[in-house]
Amino acid sequence: MILAGDTVRIAKDAEELMRDAAEVFATEASDVAGVGGLFTVALAGGSTPHGLYTLLAGEPAFRARVPWTRIHFFWGDERHVPPHHPESNYRLAHETMLSRVGVPEDHIHRIRTELPDAAAAADAYEETLRELAAPRRPRPLFDLVLLGMGSDGHTASLFPGTAGLRSTTRLVVAHWVERLGSHRITLTVSALSSAVHVVFLVSGVDKAATLRDVLMAEAPTEALPASLIRPIRGGRLTWLVDQDAARLLEPPHLRGISP
Repeated sequence: MILAGDTVRIAKDAEELMRDAAEVFATEASDVAGVGGLFTVALAGGSTPHGLYTLLAGEPAFRARVPWTRIHFFWGDERHVPPHHPESNYRLAHETMLSRVGVPEDHIHRIRTELPDAAAAADAYEETLRELAAPRRPRPLFDLVLLGMGSDGHTASLFPGTAGLRSTTRLVVAHWVERLGSHRITLTVSALSSAVHVVFLVSGVDKAATLRDVLMAEAPTEALPASLIRPIRGGRLTWLVDQDAARLLEPPHLRGISP
């Protein structure tokens, strides 16, 4: 659902979408660092952010603007696989960005997926986030949360019907995703919403119907988990989408949407 203050930007293609996202990242990180702060970001997993991470680390104009040593990196979710497994969200971000830009090792806060039990990995990350929260209060956990969205409306590893949708006391949960046949560790709705700015990155025609349903829903619904994420304490929500994903957003659905 779209509320006053939300922003939806439509890029002509996936490449322009990634450049828009890189601009948001670089600008906001440098703004926080410029006043002597530390910037905290929760990275998105899956295939969508690959282009963003490559652009931030590889294009000199972006790379030079990002205050890499002033950023603390976290993850919105993770597969329960070893950290250098091909499906690891950490591995993707590390290989395409973090290993190339001189981020201090103690600023990289990955989920400990090498633990044999997914619940133990969730508990350990819960502790990490609560340690982060203490000195930031009353500020949100994150300055920026990057999220993708699946064609079923899931975001992070919050799939329809999974535990993290309803948790009000946890920041991190582990659950079995039946249709994937795997355990996932994910930040909960409340943790992902504890942000100054939440940015969704959505690309591709296969997301078009779901994007329309999420943006035009009359109220948040667990059937579309992405619709549940809403930044707290006056935070901002931005949808960066390409034209393929926005193809069903026709008048009157475009009301309130920025080109």
